[in-house]
Amino acid sequence: MKRYLNLGCGNRFHPDWTNVDMVSSSPHVVAHNLCEGIPYPDAHFEVVYHSHVLEHFSRKEGREFLRECVRVLKPGGIIRVAVPDLEHIVRLYLNSLEQALDEDIQAQHNYEWMLLELYDQTVRNHSGGEMAAYLQRETIPNESFVMDRLGEEGREIRRRALMAKENRVKAPEDGLNPNRVPLGRRVNALLRPLKERVLRLLLGNDWNLMNELRMGSGPNTLALKIGKFRLGGEIHQWMYDRYSLTQLLQDLGIRHVEVKSALESSIPGWNAFELESKNEIVFKPDSLFVEGRKAE
Repeated sequence: MKRYLNLGCGNRFHPDWTNVDMVSSSPHVVAHNLCEGIPYPDAHFEVVYHSHVLEHFSRKEGREFLRECVRVLKPGGIIRVAVPDLEHIVRLYLNSLEQALDEDIQAQHNYEWMLLELYDQTVRNHSGGEMAAYLQRETIPNESFVMDRLGEEGREIRRRALMAKENRVKAPEDGLNPNRVPLGRRVNALLRPLKERVLRLLLGNDWNLMNELRMGSGPNTLALKIGKFRLGGEIHQWMYDRYSLTQLLQDLGIRHVEVKSALESSIPGWNAFELESKNEIVFKPDSLFVEGRKAE
């Protein structure tokens, strides 16, 4: 196996690499929480790579995560980082804004999308946010623009959304016929009042809070749901451009930092691994790709 490390790989990994993610989706993926550091010794890898991972850490935590990446990288080894490109997002947003103010209808649609791209994944309180809702519309007036931004990953999300709408069928209800309700559920229903009386005695003032959370209603339930979601790793906690990411890497001991394309890399055999493209089709063209080498 190559001493190449792919962090936060999701479903995009190569068996010749050491692949790490929060949850393992394959025997080739090691399950590990990257918030707890990188579970490998110093100077162990020739390449460290991660795509659309760094932005999910806070600014401070992101610096510590990159410090860990540099720690496990051999002197002279390559680090490659892909993140959403804040500079390009802002430029497209401003361009769309100016044209929208001139009553360009297409630009008005593009402006709406770029505003979502800039903010939605930072402020959303539920999975998918407004971007997912946009992609699930019956028709997208600027679909070509949006798909050029999202690439093959966006096209797949769109295909799945349309397929789900076509195949959506309401599930039948269980009803109240006791012959259709499993024995265990009937027993639990009979014992529930007794359980509640015991819990009231044990919990005292905390009973109302627990009952509210159990019923799934009330302000405490909403706060719990939002807090659990926002700590779940989906939202973006910081954004980077070519200047800030270059400065950060240089501060941590990375030299010869360069902006690359998805198809361009100093990593030997890069395109054959199909981590950012396949048959020259880029998975996430809205990305900033930066590479550098650890000082020797």
